[in-house]
Amino acid sequence: MVEKRAICLLSGGLDSCVSAAIAKKQDYSLYALTFEYGQQHQREVQSAQQIAESLQVQEHIVFPLDLKQFQGSSLVDDTQEIPDASSLDRIGVTIPSTYVPARNTIFLSIALALAEVKEADAIFIGVNEVDYSGYPDCRPEYIKAFQAMADLATKKAVEGKKTLIETPLLHLSKKEIIKKGVEVNAPYYFSWSCYRGEEQACGQCESCLLRLKGFQDAGVADPLIYQSYPDWYTQNK
Repeated sequence: MVEKRAICLLSGGLDSCVSAAIAKKQDYSLYALTFEYGQQHQREVQSAQQIAESLQVQEHIVFPLDLKQFQGSSLVDDTQEIPDASSLDRIGVTIPSTYVPARNTIFLSIALALAEVKEADAIFIGVNEVDYSGYPDCRPEYIKAFQAMADLATKKAVEGKKTLIETPLLHLSKKEIIKKGVEVNAPYYFSWSCYRGEEQACGQCESCLLRLKGFQDAGVADPLIYQSYPDWYTQNK
């Protein structure tokens, strides 16, 4: 049997964890790629290392990349406060300050180069257009456009061996993602979703609220401990 290889973009978050576990379930040999891009904390990178070890990847590459040069995002600019979410129904209405300019384009471009070197058949990325914060580079039309570019950009593709951009979570709700994670034995107990890197998840940022709502709707216990919980979560427990 010919070995299938996949580059898995592994942030340490819930979605990338499930996406990588799906790739493993599909019998790909995994090469995990995690970026240290100037985040205000290292908690996600630590989680990515634990997830990679749990999934027994062939190699885990931690790639240093200083996106602080771009400024403008509260995820990489330590002079900005990471905002609390006002409410669940406001998430995704506007693009939040946690948006990092062109992040997925940069990440996917590096993953594409790595895929050519590793002779990988696919790149798995855990983007999602349903329960997300409104980032423009998580939309289906963006992925379609990047695939079209990737088909033209590499020697491998020109020779007829295209690298597929796989987005297994693109059309799933957070509830569905968590259920899928259970199905494929994703080690989501190692994942970290909070935008803040403290000992416990904050329970107030957009990412925490989306995660909490997803676990609640899926009827699955979230293994993370939170500093505080929104009223709607405690009232429905």
